[in-house]
Amino acid sequence: MKEITVQELKKKIDQQEDFQLIDVREAFEYEVSNLQGLHIPLANILVETDKIAKDKPVIVHCRSGARSAAAIMQLESQGLKDLYNLKGGILAWAAEIEPGMNVY
Repeated sequence: MKEITVQELKKKIDQQEDFQLIDVREAFEYEVSNLQGLHIPLANILVETDKIAKDKPVIVHCRSGARSAAAIMQLESQGLKDLYNLKGGILAWAAEIEPGMNVY
């Protein structure tokens, strides 16, 4: 499984690269803190594959990286490609990029 670090994601955002960011956490988690990604909870990931880009890189994240890895495995089993897991999830983002971010 391909992974991307929070530093690499920050660089992509800063350079306005064309990619899709998907947050697979639950709604209450998304409300606490988010990176402005498309919210598709892990339980819905296969139902909502039509919302996932097929023509550009897709970066999937959760709180720590475990649920996003599970989401990527499910999506890859459906034939989707160019998927990246955000290593360390939003916890890593808060620790390394945005220290004032609310985490739980």
